[in-house]
Amino acid sequence: MPIALVSSPPRRAYLGGLALAVVGAIFFSAKAIVAKLMYRYQVDAVMVISLRMMFSLPMFAVVAIWQARSSPSLSWRDRARIVFLGLIGYYLSSFLDFLGLQYISAGLERLILFLTPSFVLLISFVFFKRKVVLLEWAALLVSYIGTALVLMHDLHVGGDHVGLGSLLVLGAAITYALYLIFSGELVRRVGPLRLVAYAMCVSSVACILQFFLLRPVGALVQPMAVYQLSMFNAVFCTVLPVFLTMIAVARIGAPTAAQAGLVGPVSTLFMGAVILNEPITGLQLAGTALVLSGIYMLSRRNR
Repeated sequence: MPIALVSSPPRRAYLGGLALAVVGAIFFSAKAIVAKLMYRYQVDAVMVISLRMMFSLPMFAVVAIWQARSSPSLSWRDRARIVFLGLIGYYLSSFLDFLGLQYISAGLERLILFLTPSFVLLISFVFFKRKVVLLEWAALLVSYIGTALVLMHDLHVGGDHVGLGSLLVLGAAITYALYLIFSGELVRRVGPLRLVAYAMCVSSVACILQFFLLRPVGALVQPMAVYQLSMFNAVFCTVLPVFLTMIAVARIGAPTAAQAGLVGPVSTLFMGAVILNEPITGLQLAGTALVLSGIYMLSRRNR
């Protein structure tokens, strides 16, 4: 009985952290579903990402101000790095992602984005001479074969622009991989919460400026449903997943939290079927299983 009493709280904390990671992955993956619903109201990617960041900015700004008041000031070099990371990691990557979602299914989008760890590995191998073992090469091959299967399905049933949409989302995955690589040293020095808050503020400002450069102010007049979906996108698919994942990492560690994120592509596939009436075929399920297996192999190797 004493052993049970001692071990129960850590187990509850672990299960709680695991649940937070799973919920965070599902909510973050749902942004593709929300974007698809917004596109039914004849809005474009510029509008979707701009409204998302307009509603997100106040929440991230509060965290950024709180962190700035309780942390030492940053050097101009670190400030420049944060601006650069915010522009490539959350502005450019998100913009390419939402552009691609205009042409491909939510399930395929999530699978391509889920290849980000493999792009981190490849970029590190090519430019930073990181050693890649046979298991990692096998994981990459399995993941890419799985994505190719789902892409073949979408090319057959999804229209003429599936290739373009896939390339745009691929660009989103690669730019986010660059963000992860370049943020490694900075996140240790600045702190994850502070870095994310600052980078998201930079991204939000860039998205808002882009909107007013490309669209008239009158374009903000949209049906109420567009604003409701944008608010959901900001709160539940942007801000909440960021903090849920950070809390989960603190409780159960980054490797386990990353493995919990494997639920993301699966949840997107089924949400797309239920909410968007996107079909689920055996080819899609097989491709999804291969991608998840490959990423799981990478996560096990990198533990």
